[in-house]
Amino acid sequence: MRQKLYLVCLLALATNTSIADNIPTIVIESKTLSDVSGEAVKSADLADALSRNLSSVSLVRRSGIANDIILRGQKKDNINILIDNAKVYGACPNRMDPPTSHVLTNSIDSIEIIEGPYDVKNFGTLSGAVEISTLKPASGFTGEINVNAGRWGYKKLSSSISGGNEDVRYLLSVSDESSDQYKDGDGNEFYQQLETQGVDTPFQYKDIYRDLQAYQKQSILGKLYIDTFKNQELKLSYTANRSDDILYPSSKMDALYDDSNIFNMEYSFTQLGTLSNELVIQFYQSDVDHPMSTFYRNSSGPNAVNEKISRLTTDTQGMKIINHMDLSHNSRLMLGIDTSIRNWDGEYRGKGSQSNITGLYSIPDVDTENTAVFAELSHDRAAIHIKAGLRYDDTTITPQASSGLPHNDYSSLSANVMATFRGDSGRKYFIGAGRAYRVPDARELYFTGAMVNGMMVMKPLIGTPELEDTRNTEIDMGIESRAGAFKYKTRLFHSWLQNYIYYQHKENMMGMPVMASNFQNIDARLYGLEIDGQWLFNDTITFDLGLSYLRGKKDDALPGQTDTDLAEIPPLKANAGINYEYSYGNSASLEVVAADAWDNFDADNGEQAIAGYGVVNMKIIHNISTNFELTVGIDNLFDRSYAVTNTYKDLTLLADGTGDVMLLNEPGRYYYVNGSYRF
Repeated sequence: MRQKLYLVCLLALATNTSIADNIPTIVIESKTLSDVSGEAVKSADLADALSRNLSSVSLVRRSGIANDIILRGQKKDNINILIDNAKVYGACPNRMDPPTSHVLTNSIDSIEIIEGPYDVKNFGTLSGAVEISTLKPASGFTGEINVNAGRWGYKKLSSSISGGNEDVRYLLSVSDESSDQYKDGDGNEFYQQLETQGVDTPFQYKDIYRDLQAYQKQSILGKLYIDTFKNQELKLSYTANRSDDILYPSSKMDALYDDSNIFNMEYSFTQLGTLSNELVIQFYQSDVDHPMSTFYRNSSGPNAVNEKISRLTTDTQGMKIINHMDLSHNSRLMLGIDTSIRNWDGEYRGKGSQSNITGLYSIPDVDTENTAVFAELSHDRAAIHIKAGLRYDDTTITPQASSGLPHNDYSSLSANVMATFRGDSGRKYFIGAGRAYRVPDARELYFTGAMVNGMMVMKPLIGTPELEDTRNTEIDMGIESRAGAFKYKTRLFHSWLQNYIYYQHKENMMGMPVMASNFQNIDARLYGLEIDGQWLFNDTITFDLGLSYLRGKKDDALPGQTDTDLAEIPPLKANAGINYEYSYGNSASLEVVAADAWDNFDADNGEQAIAGYGVVNMKIIHNISTNFELTVGIDNLFDRSYAVTNTYKDLTLLADGTGDVMLLNEPGRYYYVNGSYRF
């Protein structure tokens, strides 16, 4: 009942997403978060910042850092994550290092979120894209130093400098962050959550590691912009992330380290003539090294004599050429070529009783090669704006020959159109339709387990090499309106998913899990409603609200099952906030993030009922001087104990004492302070 009251209160506010981001406008095709580095000072975790500020984004909690997101009921490869237009993938098949974990909030300038199949520039945008833009260098010497401290031993030091002139500009941003294990609302740290939920002793933390830090993380971002010749510019950037000893309490393993590098080079030409307003050529490379280990768990034995390691690496190289041209004063055309190759490789290593697995692969050195051409046409005519896109992809996925596994070839033609009609009093109506594809990844096709039973080693093929690519056919429609100090956008969508890649939990006649070709192609439907609004009550007070409702259904239950609910479809969620600017540049904000209980979930594949929740967060931003800003905040003010992440068995998670997958609780009451000095 308390959760329902929270939602009623949120609806009564009739507002937009969390005021913390102070989004200046609502746009039709996408949602934009601006000044992310300045607003998201609580932690460096991008997933946490997105879920707090957008109702259509839900958090997938894995640890104190490096968490994943669900966007509009979709995650993993069903949504596209790009950092400065570069493709970045995680190496872990268990999603310990999702793409959002390879960029920190203190390095981010803005984020654009495209919902639906309305992106033709990038490979694999099935149901949405998150386009992250990092900080940009500017002329003149400027800098910033941030010192952040919070509960549970959280510490972060970050700084950035930028300078140069009209011809050469540079930026350097660095950060160092660490935290102890957080406590949930019941006062339990990670190891205590395992104990109180009755997780089997082998998977609990050893006594000597119960007080281990949750993570340590360092990052560096460097950029150099050079105006080489008239109307030409070279942009170079490099991002490095180094994380150590990241604890993942609900998994069987933790990460010994997680290292990533992102290189990006972009060369642009402007005003080349009637056939090109701008020509952009981009090259990028990203790589991730991620070893998981049982080292800190009882299962590794005394002095880790029976340690098991799963080490995975992935690297991606890509090139993109995009040309923009005007066809007339109200028509613009974008043409492009996109090509990339991703390698994903994984192997097991073991000691003592696990030594028999050493050298066995988990992902057999798989290459995914993609080549595509695309076009997008924009046209304005009177009160109508139309944008239409087309993309053709050719993809080959090849495992190492010695694996004996087949290669896969895919080709697809994606298309979309979005029309916006401008009505009276600033009102806009929009309707769109699109179709997009995404190919299976190497885990879904070829992932292989490794288990030791006495002297026998079992290598179950969990992936399914015969998977088809997934097709999303979607329609979107809605209205955006502004009336004086009030603005809102309402959006409805319906998505038909064909050959949707889905994990099926299997059991034998003894009730034991069966690990064999667990990924299946199914047909399903996903539909929902989103409402965003903002009310400028007066010159100093602003109300915001975001509301998201989703439903997902399989067309038919999987063989041997009866549940037709689609997994990972978050319940009704709302983000609301009130912001009071008590003097110029100084503000106090109160926000509520709430969700209904999980009433529709896929019990046949490991999901379970989760209670609804409502948490209250507070923040004050005060400028002590022209250069120095102080931020003080409290999250989960009433110290609620709650979980937001369900337990779909596509991830390998621990079972609690009842046989269900354990639920990992969110942090309890958290207070923090951040000091920023700008010069």
